[in-house]
Amino acid sequence: MSAPAPSPLAIVDAEPLPRQEEVLTDTALAFVAELHRRFTPRRDELLARRAERRAEIARTSALDFPPETAAIRADDSWKVAPAPPALEDRRVEITGPTDRKMTVNALNSGAKVWLADFEDASAPTWENVVTGQLNLIDAYTRTIDFTDPGSGKSYALRPEEELATVVTRPRGWHLDERHLTDPDGTPVPGALVDFGLYFFHNAKRLIDLGKGPYFYLPKTESHLEAGLWNDVFVFAQDYLGIPQGTVRATVLIETITAAYEMEEILYELRDHASGLNAGRWDYLFSIVKNFRDGGEKFVLPDRNAVTMTASFMRAYTELLVRTCHKRGAHAIGGMAAFIPSRRDAEVNKVAFEKVRADKDREANDGFDGSWVAHPDLVPVAMESFDRVLGDRPNQKDRLREDVDVKAADLIAVDSLDARPTYAGLVNAVQVGIRYIEAWLRGLGAVAIFNLMEDAATAEISRSQIWQWINAGVVLDNGERVTAELARKVAAEELAGIRAEAGEEAFAAGNWQQAHDLLLKVALDEDYADFLTLPAYEQLKG
Repeated sequence: MSAPAPSPLAIVDAEPLPRQEEVLTDTALAFVAELHRRFTPRRDELLARRAERRAEIARTSALDFPPETAAIRADDSWKVAPAPPALEDRRVEITGPTDRKMTVNALNSGAKVWLADFEDASAPTWENVVTGQLNLIDAYTRTIDFTDPGSGKSYALRPEEELATVVTRPRGWHLDERHLTDPDGTPVPGALVDFGLYFFHNAKRLIDLGKGPYFYLPKTESHLEAGLWNDVFVFAQDYLGIPQGTVRATVLIETITAAYEMEEILYELRDHASGLNAGRWDYLFSIVKNFRDGGEKFVLPDRNAVTMTASFMRAYTELLVRTCHKRGAHAIGGMAAFIPSRRDAEVNKVAFEKVRADKDREANDGFDGSWVAHPDLVPVAMESFDRVLGDRPNQKDRLREDVDVKAADLIAVDSLDARPTYAGLVNAVQVGIRYIEAWLRGLGAVAIFNLMEDAATAEISRSQIWQWINAGVVLDNGERVTAELARKVAAEELAGIRAEAGEEAFAAGNWQQAHDLLLKVALDEDYADFLTLPAYEQLKG
């Protein structure tokens, strides 16, 4: 057999990494190059379409279920493909980045599924991108282990039948991978890098394990974007010679535009679809982003005041459950982000009760599973779903035909009683600075104030500051939110961090840089579509 042709892709501005040759093989890169050649032009067209749609929303301050796809919604005959055995029972899913320790702990957590995250919980340094792939390869070949350098504690995988099923989340369509370029110097979309390397190295290996290459698709804004993913899956399966339908995808409905196209998204992916997921922070971020010109009726209160019981959030989650079950797909609920305290039992008690109530609500509403951010929350969520499901793997037979959601219900933000507060502004600044600082150090999942935060947290935080300033919001203390007030709060937070950390630790971090970046995206007149785009330009590695 002749040697494979060298890949037309170039690795640029990247320090060599240990064992990178096991991931960045000629054959794997040739596959990624072919994905790029075939699908990046359509990706670019769909990103341009996002901007056109945003302009239309700015003009109308409205959204509706698309009339051109009414026939798909009206046709009761179609269903998504039956779930493979490894994805039948998804009652608890744990999320986290693909670093070595998390890989072992998530697989061992007792959760049914691990969302192995190359997206919001992972800062896309080249090291994180490549070693994350290597960690997953090592997990499937059972050559992974980990010894904590601080505690000396060793971690190793449990028996195969006790491990969580992996569902990998690549980056969203909008992000490029600057370290991998074609001969024209054009970077490959991060989504195709993450998907391509994972699929190429692991698809056949996973089939041998009785599972398959399963994916979570983030930041989807339309059924056309889901259709692009479907074409990627069809091509990839043919390329490796594996049966069509082996790939399965769960789509995060975390944009307001996608909420109006849930059935169409499932239809586009129907041979490869396994469910939809209801995310919270990115969904709220998307509402702010799309309706930022809509005036007072679209102003959100403090992010923590917008719970899943708010009427417009309830409309979204109940429509998701009904849509999924009508089409034979899993409905997966949102994140319990609490991080248990090793020092404060009372904090844990209160938080565990909130988590339990949240998971009880989801299970009772018809969800088939839900997310947690920490292994200690797995049994809490499991108990809520066990109580409703019993021995059944899911409750897709609960069709929720009582649900009747109108287009206006999904954007009835002004139905909320809560209003923005000064404490909410302070929290947005605090969390924004602290998260961005960690992200610039290469950390995408960060514990802040006993919550596991990811990039979606920073997005909603900076978006709310921007929205409140531009809407001239008056807070509970009588102060109007202005750029000057935001700068004052940010300066106080930076001084507080300096005092808390000490001069040496403060100087060693990225605090001033994080402060400046938060204010840039929160105060600029032109709203940045994604915080991670200007942040990526400052990310080292």
